Amino acid sequence: MTADDSFELYDLRVEVIAPPGAKLWCNASPGDWFELRGELIHLPPDQGFSLYSLAAVLPLLAAKQRVTHPNDWMDSDAEIACPDPNCPSRLRITRLGKRRFSRSQTTATEKP
Repeated sequence: MTADDSFELYDLRVEVIAPPGAKLWCNASPGDWFELRGELIHLPPDQGFSLYSLAAVLPLLAAKQRVTHPNDWMDSDAEIACPDPNCPSRLRITRLGKRRFSRSQTTATEKP
């Protein structure tokens, strides 16, 4: 590891939000959540998360982990609709603290 091979990523929390009293079709409850720390997803004990909801939010997580330009929509837009068109829930992505990683500890690929 060299002294300059580090980089930072945001830890993220993805939380189910919904209008009060709404019927959710994704088997979620408002307040359900998971956190992304580096490449690992962490869920609270005894709580699941819909595979379809995860699939809807997954393509955005790597971008949300990175610092973006303040004018980039990725910097401000943080709610993803449930993939079921009949479900009023949304998945809110919140950036938490940053975590430092070492390139040499995360890939075998040499930096060009």
